[in-house]
Amino acid sequence: MNDALQDRPERWPVDASQTVFGGAIISVRQDTVRSPVDGATFTRDVVVHPGAVAIVALDEQERVLVISQYRHPVGYRLYELPAGLRDVDGEPSLQAAQRELYEEGHVRARDWRVLTDIFSSPGTMDEAVRIYLARGITEVAYGERYNGIHEEADMPVSWQPLPRLVDAALAGRIQNAIVCVGALAAWAASHDGGYDALRRPDAPWQAVDGAPDGTQNGAPDGTRIGPQNGRQNGAPDMPGGTAGG
Repeated sequence: MNDALQDRPERWPVDASQTVFGGAIISVRQDTVRSPVDGATFTRDVVVHPGAVAIVALDEQERVLVISQYRHPVGYRLYELPAGLRDVDGEPSLQAAQRELYEEGHVRARDWRVLTDIFSSPGTMDEAVRIYLARGITEVAYGERYNGIHEEADMPVSWQPLPRLVDAALAGRIQNAIVCVGALAAWAASHDGGYDALRRPDAPWQAVDGAPDGTQNGAPDGTRIGPQNGRQNGAPDMPGGTAGG
């Protein structure tokens, strides 16, 4: 008997589905869902998202690299982890994380682990996020750094002690969900088995790779769908790190 505490894939019947909005990053799909309990139907609007990766980059002093970014939808400048969309066609998730750490954090890492996997807001959207832990940090030379545009042109970087991030998350002083989850997960990992006990960076990601029965996050038929605007390649000269040390 497998008594592990674990989410399971499940897909209720969908009588009809249509895309009602298509944007540059997200689209909105309207599904007519049939309940297997009583046969009743109901409508759900689903924000279709390409998914994302984020990185808890930890230095030898147990400090976490964070960025400060303006977020127009909420009207705040938030402390966040380096993170980004999985929007490069065919790019593995680990490579996407390495690219984002280079672009936003101006650093590279030698050792990579999977810290945790989350659905950011499963009541309304299908975004799946993998949060990595990156160690063995080296700084990118100033002349080799990526230059961001729009909000990313004004994105200061700082190193914050992990306990300070945890305190700020619990006190409600920082509110970005991914940085809160990442900080708390890193703190838990450091006190329970250590970072080397975390999953390897190529560990299966059920929400993206699919379950053993073929079920995966995405459209009602199980296929992964989203806006067709993926980038064709990432940042120039983006070397990675070792897979798990």
